[in-house]
Amino acid sequence: MSNINETNLPGKVIDEKVKIVIMGVSGCGKSSIGSRLAEQLGLTFFDGDDYHCAANINKMSQGIPLTDQDRQGWLASLNKLFQQRAEGVVACSALTPEYRAILRHNNKELRFVYLQGDFETIWQRHQNRADHYFKGKTLLENQFATLVEPGESEALIIDIRQTVDQIIAEIVTKTASFNPRQSGELRV
Repeated sequence: MSNINETNLPGKVIDEKVKIVIMGVSGCGKSSIGSRLAEQLGLTFFDGDDYHCAANINKMSQGIPLTDQDRQGWLASLNKLFQQRAEGVVACSALTPEYRAILRHNNKELRFVYLQGDFETIWQRHQNRADHYFKGKTLLENQFATLVEPGESEALIIDIRQTVDQIIAEIVTKTASFNPRQSGELRV
């Protein structure tokens, strides 16, 4: 597939008030996909990792998995970020329905895009990753154990075995058909 550009993808295909969470376990491509998607759609990108407190970063850099309690302040910060902004794309693991509910609180227009991949594919990516505080197979195993995959009514599900260009193209095309329900779920 050719590189994404204005000639082979529609430009800004969504309204300016869209708020998107690119979700999935560590190493699935949330930051790279999220930043490219935001650029393509003319939205602002925020990396959820930048909103972790120092204690969480310290734990993860030592290979210690975060608990639900560890994640509460982080998720609340991301929820506040969304409430203060009219638009944006945020990379955030959003591993459980409870975490997604915290993010969605007072943000009914929030949309989730789940980057789905298997453990081996993502572990391979982790081994090639440099300069990231998320360290160790145990942390990734913990994220997979914690993950409750969203259904198609809650998120756009994207297979990460595609190229980055294919992933972005699929999200851009399918994002145009997002239609939030009153309950905060999505139709794709």
